[in-house]
Amino acid sequence: MAVLKITSENFDEVKNSDKPVLIDFYADWCGPCKMVSPIVDQIAEENPDIIVGKVNVDDEEDLAASFGVMSIPMLVVLKNGEVANKSVGVQPKEKILEMVK
Repeated sequence: MAVLKITSENFDEVKNSDKPVLIDFYADWCGPCKMVSPIVDQIAEENPDIIVGKVNVDDEEDLAASFGVMSIPMLVVLKNGEVANKSVGVQPKEKILEMVK
């Protein structure tokens, strides 16, 4: 499944999914974000049972603030519309998948 570009406009639709949602908060200028991005893309392709999306914190400041994003990359897992897990910084693929399961 493709990675969704999450914005304030489509967030409610994503949040209310019956599948777990993995959100990658990033910025184009962020070096560590560029390390996490291909891992997140791979997880999206290999796991159709997970909705994977990315939020550009420069474009979606209000959405980032609503999740308390202070450092990026920040990964958030939503289950049933609620935050189930969070991590900040570069994480290996296995750890990210553990967060979601």
